[in-house]
Amino acid sequence: MPRARRDTGAEIQAAALDLFARKGFEKTSLREVAERLGITKAALYYHFPSKSDLLRSLVEPLCQDMGDLLARYGEEPRGAPGEGSGRARELLGDYFDLCVRHSTLLVAVLDDVGALADIGLIDDVLSWRRGLDRLLAGPGHGVPPRMGAVIALGGIREVCVTLPAEEALAYREHALDSALAALVSGMSQKD
Repeated sequence: MPRARRDTGAEIQAAALDLFARKGFEKTSLREVAERLGITKAALYYHFPSKSDLLRSLVEPLCQDMGDLLARYGEEPRGAPGEGSGRARELLGDYFDLCVRHSTLLVAVLDDVGALADIGLIDDVLSWRRGLDRLLAGPGHGVPPRMGAVIALGGIREVCVTLPAEEALAYREHALDSALAALVSGMSQKD
């Protein structure tokens, strides 16, 4: 009987992502990843020469999705939530969906800034956050509108990484209502 074809690279990524989310990037060894799959470290190194290369491969789809999201909305803010709350809600909804899609990865790297630094992603993450803040609060707004954007985005991300994906999706509209309320509250405050 012919042997079933395996996608060893994808299997390595899945095992590593699970271990990184459970134990953290720094505390997970490539030996553990190989052992989980019943392969040799040499086989793992064939696909991913280093732990940083493995993490980079896991983060690549998130980078692509975040770049696509920011490109879809452009660089211009969409106005205050009271003026264009439909656009703000749409952006928050797209961000919610992205966070759910990548929730395991976000759990794996959120508490491990060193891992992001190892793969040169800190500047990208900060740039994404500034871009989202700018789109929601607009440039030149003071601290309260920016705080509203930070709370809205942070709240969405936390819902998506704290709850199982099915639960987060079941309460998506409620999460968006709450995030939009934080954004509107920030916009209504004076510096």
